[in-house]
Amino acid sequence: MQASNPSQRPLEGRVAIVTGAGKGLGAAFARELARQGARIVVNNRLKPGRADEAAAVAAEIRDAGGEAVAEHSDITDPQAGERLAKAALDAFGQLDIIVCNAGITGPAARFSPEGPATIRAVMDTNLFATADILAACQPALEASSAARVLMISSSAGLYGVRGRAAYAASKGAMNAFALTLADEWRKPGILVNVLCPYAATQMTADVSRPDEIDPRLLPEHIAPAAAWLVSPALTRTGEIWLGGAGWLRKVRIVETEGGPMPQALDAFDAFAETQSGLETARGFPGAEPAFADLYKTMARHNSETGT
Repeated sequence: MQASNPSQRPLEGRVAIVTGAGKGLGAAFARELARQGARIVVNNRLKPGRADEAAAVAAEIRDAGGEAVAEHSDITDPQAGERLAKAALDAFGQLDIIVCNAGITGPAARFSPEGPATIRAVMDTNLFATADILAACQPALEASSAARVLMISSSAGLYGVRGRAAYAASKGAMNAFALTLADEWRKPGILVNVLCPYAATQMTADVSRPDEIDPRLLPEHIAPAAAWLVSPALTRTGEIWLGGAGWLRKVRIVETEGGPMPQALDAFDAFAETQSGLETARGFPGAEPAFADLYKTMARHNSETGT
């Protein structure tokens, strides 16, 4: 990692927490935010018999001319959020950015009678621990002049994925949580967005065999998008972005205009076919505007047809 020209570093003066930053995507995000000028709290839990990955990434950042400290909380610890906020404030005096990257996939298996227990376990890490951290850090974020939260999610939370019901459910919940926070935190000025990265990591690929990994899918190729989504110049909030291998897409959840609902059950299939295109599709910034649009469209139709 090479240090950038300080005059060209858009995150200069900002302080960021990156959870799960000891390796893979989290480490790539931490390095990229540091390269762009941010001071980093590198979070990764200590594992028995394993090297201190958070300390290694923090040392790498410092060796490249950046500023970073390691923090070792397990994010499922109820006190993790308070410790993370304290680490940022003690080391750097402020907190501006949180990249919620830490997460687990759970076992790969089709849904079964044991499935609900697995879903609860994955939710504890991927959703509830994230909520606890953001709740603990909210006061520090509200004191920032450019607070940014980035949720690292997955396309599994958009479309589902066979054999990973727990993971998909947790990421779908994370997406909805992020979009809600984006709306609620707009007034205090905390911008919240989602990034769904495709990358070869220990979670998604056999990293012990690097010769079999497409180098375009290395985590550093999506990291600049994370830096953009937490930058002070950013004005976007409540958006979902997806990408990898140097390619980025904006995700929108859309609805067709719809039409009068059939009354006969055997007419629904034909009606559904008329709604399969995207010619009348539109997206909404929240559930309330979505309902308001449906009601307005229905009322206009009834007025025009006299029904």
